[in-house]
Amino acid sequence: MSTDHRSVLSSAPLWRALLHLCVPMMAGFIVGAVYNIINAGFIGTLHSTALLAALTFSLPVFALIMAVGGVFGVGGGTLMSRLMGSEEAGGTPAGSASASPAASAASPATEARIRAVSSFTFWGALAAGAVLAVVGVLFATPIAQAGGASGETLAPTALYIALMFGFCPVYVVCFALEQVVRAEGAAVASMTGLIASTVANLVFDVLFILILGWGVAGAGLALGLSNVVMAGYYLWWIAKRSRHASVSPRDLRVDGPMVREVMGVGASELLQSSFLIVTTLVMNWVAVGYGAALLAAMGVALRIAQLPEMIGMGVFMVIIPLLAYAHGAGNVERLRRAVLASAAAILGIAVVFSGVVFLFRDGVFALFSADPAVIEDGTKILTAMLVATLFNGLTGLAIALFQATGQMRSAAILAVAQGVLFIPVVFGARALWGFDGVVWAMTITEALCLAAALTLLWAARSVLAVPAVPDAPEAQLPDDATAPSAPASR
Repeated sequence: MSTDHRSVLSSAPLWRALLHLCVPMMAGFIVGAVYNIINAGFIGTLHSTALLAALTFSLPVFALIMAVGGVFGVGGGTLMSRLMGSEEAGGTPAGSASASPAASAASPATEARIRAVSSFTFWGALAAGAVLAVVGVLFATPIAQAGGASGETLAPTALYIALMFGFCPVYVVCFALEQVVRAEGAAVASMTGLIASTVANLVFDVLFILILGWGVAGAGLALGLSNVVMAGYYLWWIAKRSRHASVSPRDLRVDGPMVREVMGVGASELLQSSFLIVTTLVMNWVAVGYGAALLAAMGVALRIAQLPEMIGMGVFMVIIPLLAYAHGAGNVERLRRAVLASAAAILGIAVVFSGVVFLFRDGVFALFSADPAVIEDGTKILTAMLVATLFNGLTGLAIALFQATGQMRSAAILAVAQGVLFIPVVFGARALWGFDGVVWAMTITEALCLAAALTLLWAARSVLAVPAVPDAPEAQLPDDATAPSAPASR
């Protein structure tokens, strides 16, 4: 990692650090969210509600694939940042004006450990993606049926899901490598990979959907090939620009403490996405009783609502390395101020951007479908989703804080909260308010999840107020299978 990247995590003024980390990632997420809207528009040009519904049915599958990447990416990335911060715990605090370059230089043992963690992140993600790909391609049709697809939506959904699983190793590796790059504070490099993928996806969409007329198959192929572009960029950056990370098999050294730390923290990502799949499946099963128009409306509304949601995600996802670094360095004050500043930024983003999207919701929605039923249902769903962004951004920040500080239990509780709460909420709301209850069920669930997050944060306040005491770097020797991999988990 360059000195500039590390100084962002260790000693840069907090708001400058937040801007450096968040603005590039927000830009990448905005481009991605806009692309998702455009992609739905490409499919919409085919004037097929069934194809739009197929995109909706496939969302849980993509969430699962990204969750597998998150196990390795989030777990490995936070461990890398904590290891970097741990070098400063015994000396000058990272946030003080007197912090010197020498104080922030990683020892050879810690550098070797970081290379080992990043290599394990890459190869573990690749292997897991390959296994998932084989299973998913073989069972694409049953998976589509389990997701709620039937009738005329079954064939396009199964095809799109098969293509997703075919590129599964690439998707998983992309998400994992993005976290590795971000763990070094290289937010611009992370953004560049996202934007390169989006631009490539747009080009492939024009070729495969508009020119060749391959429909949903073209959309799936375009998505997969664009992620090949992103993976290639991240591999090049790590090989040529990174001073700490490595994907070389020569640096791959796996031991129990490393696996427990990476998989323990990363498991919250898997749990969160797995239960998100549960909520999506339940919503699909409930919504299918109201017809294909509602399913199509849900898919389009979700893509529009992703714009403000992704911007908020750009804050709490990229802030993880800063939080992890501060925790590893024992800089409690910087950790506290970073959390408060991030919460203020997320709330401001949710209010401003959700408000803008809400004001123009009718006109925007009409761009994607001429079906009056889809437009009417979609505007109702979009309104509920936009309100939900006020809650889920803060819950996401709480999960990020627990992941960054190694508090696996609290992260896991919040990760499963949405899925556990949504099922009784959606059925209870439908019984009380019918269709409107179904539409607002997720918003109610997100509000309850935020209440749970605030409760857990209050319970953990004494733990967060205690500086991390990392293991001695000398104990983290690359060839010692018993060496501790990181500060002890809370």
